[in-house]
Amino acid sequence: MTIQQLEYVVAVDKYRHFINAAKACDITQSTLSSMIQKLENELDVIIFDRNSHPIQPTNIGEKIINQAKIILYNSKQLMEMVMDERNKSEGQIKLGIIPTVATYILPKLFKEVMDIHPNIRLNVTETQTSNIIKQLNRAELDMAILATPLNESDLLEIPIYYEEFVAYISPLDDLYKEKEIKSSSMKLDNMWVLQEGHCFRNQVLNFCKRDSDFKPNYEAGNIDTLVKIIDKNKGYTIIPQLHIDLLTQEQKKNIRPLVSPKIVREISIVIRKDYVRETLLNHIAEMLKSIIPEKMIDERLKKFAIRL
Repeated sequence: MTIQQLEYVVAVDKYRHFINAAKACDITQSTLSSMIQKLENELDVIIFDRNSHPIQPTNIGEKIINQAKIILYNSKQLMEMVMDERNKSEGQIKLGIIPTVATYILPKLFKEVMDIHPNIRLNVTETQTSNIIKQLNRAELDMAILATPLNESDLLEIPIYYEEFVAYISPLDDLYKEKEIKSSSMKLDNMWVLQEGHCFRNQVLNFCKRDSDFKPNYEAGNIDTLVKIIDKNKGYTIIPQLHIDLLTQEQKKNIRPLVSPKIVREISIVIRKDYVRETLLNHIAEMLKSIIPEKMIDERLKKFAIRL
């Protein structure tokens, strides 16, 4: 068994096609097929069902592929550990991020990387928390920016900043006249929320002491849509503090603080516990610190570098 064979197996799983996988690996199809066949013979299993179209892994093949991804990740970590010792600020970072954070961070983060660390290749996946956790556990991502805590024993959470939520209220709604909003004042019938699967949605409903089984008439895919709906209709929603800067001056008049209690979310960099590239991790943390208002940054991160 070789690292190269595992790379070929993962490539076939990714493309579900031997020819396309061979092209991606820059080898001939016959070489790729032969190397995978040798691995199957060595393990005495069939990894791929070659009769299916597109090609599908067998049940045992699925398990082998998942383990192969972890082995390849750890082999890459070995090389990156050496690079980190040499303090090289280069390499690829596969980053996962949730949609309710991406809007405020990614545009500036890409610019920071290009301006300050042009040798870092940032590859970003924007998706929901449950998907990102799976990808981290399968070693398909290097790190993620998520709302925490997650209570995942194999992952390490490094708090970056704390963000308050605020209410965004239509001038047509009865709550508009209030200077601050209590959860007990929020009628469920008038609330516009995100789709199920967004951790932001669950935090909002918990704040309002509502069951997560609540089924509204419409569930938006993003916060910007919620704001636009309220601009044209009665009702209200809850948005993160960083979204305020994206509003017009007229829209900012619709903002009300939330009290009793305040609702705050913790946003962290999340990595696997076997992640080793401390230098790259600190570069990302430093760039995030330059993007987020200082008053929101975790106090420990203001004083100390991250140590793995």
